Amino acid sequence: MMEEQEARDRQFQIEHLTQELVAMLMEDHGMTMEQALDTVYRSHTYEKIEKASTGLFFQGAVYVMDMLQEELGDSLQ
Repeated sequence: MMEEQEARDRQFQIEHLTQELVAMLMEDHGMTMEQALDTVYRSHTYEKIEKASTGLFFQGAVYVMDMLQEELGDSLQ
């Protein structure tokens, strides 16, 4: 029971963080929602977000966005 709740909580955190990242990409980089979703879901950063062992899903969106921007580098210009 407890593990199921933890898994649901983690999934909620991941979804919320993803929404924030998508909104930031749209606002800061002029992406469409589709482009922003594609960018997030295809990134190595998202792979790390999904791994419970990294704890990255607990971090704030600004911190994770910095990681994503570093990963994507010039492609965000």
